[in-house]
Amino acid sequence: MRLYSHKDVDRKALKGARIAILGYGSQGRAHALNLKDSGFDVVVGVRKAGLSWKKARRDGLEVAEPAAAAASADLVAMLVPDLAQKALYQEVKKGLKKGATLLFAHGFNIHFKQVKPRPDLDVVLIAPKGPGDLVRRQYQQGRGVPCLLAVAQDASGKAHARALAYAHGIGGTRGGVLETTFAEETETDLFGEQAVLCGGATELVVKGFETLVEAGYQPEVAYYECLHELKLIVDLLHEGGLAKMHQFISETAKYGDLTRGPRIVNERVKNEMRRILREVQSGKFARQWIRENAEGRPNYQKLLAADIDRQIEKVGASLRARMPWLNERRA
Repeated sequence: MRLYSHKDVDRKALKGARIAILGYGSQGRAHALNLKDSGFDVVVGVRKAGLSWKKARRDGLEVAEPAAAAASADLVAMLVPDLAQKALYQEVKKGLKKGATLLFAHGFNIHFKQVKPRPDLDVVLIAPKGPGDLVRRQYQQGRGVPCLLAVAQDASGKAHARALAYAHGIGGTRGGVLETTFAEETETDLFGEQAVLCGGATELVVKGFETLVEAGYQPEVAYYECLHELKLIVDLLHEGGLAKMHQFISETAKYGDLTRGPRIVNERVKNEMRRILREVQSGKFARQWIRENAEGRPNYQKLLAADIDRQIEKVGASLRARMPWLNERRA
């Protein structure tokens, strides 16, 4: 394992470089503002007169159409959604400077060969391990979200140094920058989202809620027990792992954890996780997701509508309305 900090950064690697951030969503906004605050020359590439164009200008950033922004830059960060990157690269590739750096925050399009960069370009990955909102807030607080770093193509011989300097600019070296590969980042990221962080966690919450309600308990009490209090546990795990969670929960909760937890997430569940991982590794999931988009996302839209039409969402909305601080705006 190689974990980099600010001491490992070559400050000259991006000295005087112009950086184009293509896309101004969650990660795009955070990267652009952090880099600007770190003293870099930043331009945001978005469609003219759109909401992102107006938002970036309000934030005090230089804005240009994507092709123009990319053509003027020494490093181009592709921070639009995964399934938009292939078309965007085709739009900007001819104008990219020879020897420029093409940077991604997720390896999907390189690993699954949706984007095939010109051979004269450096191709790197800086993937913050947190959403853009957190990347921005942590930076403003003098902290940093850890990042993963990978190099897929090193045309200049300086790709690694440039990527690490970029990570430093967004605050990543404060939390640590771990070296990986595009394949490892992509496959572990997709698996984590599907089996644990999003798919696994939300389904566990919903099934727990439904079990209590079907047994005759009040939906509001079930919501508090299965969803609302989850943040307490996640915060403890995030701050100090299993040990800190055990330190701060009751002896009764610990005993229930140790004796009942393995009955819920058991070997059958782990075998299903292995199947999901194989689907990620083989490209089956990527092909399915790309095809779903090409067909207009009919199944995706149906599943999404059903997911947010659950009883737990209706109960939660009512209870959260009494806690307006949960939705306080963050800069």
